[in-house]
Amino acid sequence: MGLREREILYYLLGKGVSLREIGRKLKRSHTSLSREIDRHSRYWRQYIPCEADRRAKRIGLQQRRRAALKNPLVFVYVREKLRLGWSPEIIAGRLLVDHKGQSVHFETIYKYIYSKKTKREKLWKYLELGRKKRRIKLGRQVHKISKIKGAKSIDLRPKEALKRKTLGHFETDNMEGVKTDSKVLSVTAERSTRVLLLSLLKDRKSLTKARFVIKRIDDFPDKAKLSLTADNGSENSRHKLITKKLNIPVYFCHPYHSWEKGTVENRIKKIRILASDVILLTS
Repeated sequence: MGLREREILYYLLGKGVSLREIGRKLKRSHTSLSREIDRHSRYWRQYIPCEADRRAKRIGLQQRRRAALKNPLVFVYVREKLRLGWSPEIIAGRLLVDHKGQSVHFETIYKYIYSKKTKREKLWKYLELGRKKRRIKLGRQVHKISKIKGAKSIDLRPKEALKRKTLGHFETDNMEGVKTDSKVLSVTAERSTRVLLLSLLKDRKSLTKARFVIKRIDDFPDKAKLSLTADNGSENSRHKLITKKLNIPVYFCHPYHSWEKGTVENRIKKIRILASDVILLTS
């Protein structure tokens, strides 16, 4: 809250306007206004805008010098954008545009979110996946060669598939739940139209996966069946059966490079978020 808002608050209070009405005018919660008044009235026994603004800035500087986000401007900017649902990567990139001369690395933002000092604020809830604990970056060893026999590398996939201008290039993956549940959701996405093909599989066997992928993609005309991209999971080991039935090549991402089939990965992420929202609404 700036000096102008504090002056408006002081003026409207003098007119007898309720905090709820003032909150609607200033687009702030009435509880925030109540805390503002309580916090800065105890020293002068009344609310004085200029003194409240001066004291707030002094306290803010004292606190933010110990923060991990450089200075008050960056501190406020990062926290405001986090609450809007922006990712640390977007915040770091946009800060350079909105405030020239200011910068912060997205890794610094992540460290701030998961630091012990800010743990009680639960800032991780504003991240897209909302993980309470951060995963270890690059924590797994990478196998450079696929373990699936006869796998075609994604490097051989036609370049037109990257441009998303040609209909018929599909990506597929399984969305798993708890480990004790044998059922999985087969998710197949078409790259250019983002059309989703969902199938609930009774088990995680490769033959079950192949049969459902064949069944769903076979509904498309031949001109709209050009390729399929998968990861190196064992459920995709029957890729030759898919090629035989659909007459399309199956390409495989490099090991631990699932982002190379980003369309289906993004859709699975959206499904998980939607499912978690439904659970929260029904619980």
